[in-house]
Amino acid sequence: MFTSNIGRLRFFFYSLGLFMAEAVAIVLCIAGTIGFAGLINSMPGHSRQGLAGAALVVSLIFVALRGNIAWRRSRDANGAKWILWTYIVFSGIYAFLQAGTLLVIDFGNPESAPSGLNLLGLSIFGLWATILWAKPVAGSDIDELTSAFDFDGSVPAPTRAERTATAAAPATPRAAAPAARSAPAPQPLGRPRPAGFGKRGL
Repeated sequence: MFTSNIGRLRFFFYSLGLFMAEAVAIVLCIAGTIGFAGLINSMPGHSRQGLAGAALVVSLIFVALRGNIAWRRSRDANGAKWILWTYIVFSGIYAFLQAGTLLVIDFGNPESAPSGLNLLGLSIFGLWATILWAKPVAGSDIDELTSAFDFDGSVPAPTRAERTATAAAPATPRAAAPAARSAPAPQPLGRPRPAGFGKRGL
């Protein structure tokens, strides 16, 4: 399950599902630690350490999951290794910065949010799009590429006996064609007798 190749459609839906699941997990971390009211009204620093630690652990788990599907997608399309590893490393850095933002952000001062986090997020999105649109290599296993769809099975290839019978079938009428031609009737020897009535015809 975690080692098979995945196509573009599955990679897109897997990434979308992980993004939504991570957002829900971060919300649960906030609700389970200091709450939204406590986050907004609290001062940056030690009061948010529990929240930042929980958010960091959850984010790193999802970084590992996204790295897995990106690796499977990159292997399917024979993508460049540096794009894959840059995507994974940037995602890990983003997880640390996201947890640090929850620790130091002051909701009364919007300028306290680091602007580099948005630039890093755009870079990660660009790398993700590059991995998504990579074309599969010629010779990829068709069963792996279509495993997300409900097919009854692959179409069986014709056996050697069937191919031999198919190739020999058109040759039969050609061989029988000369035999169908009948030999011309033998002609009588001598002068043919004229046909008619009376003595002349006898």
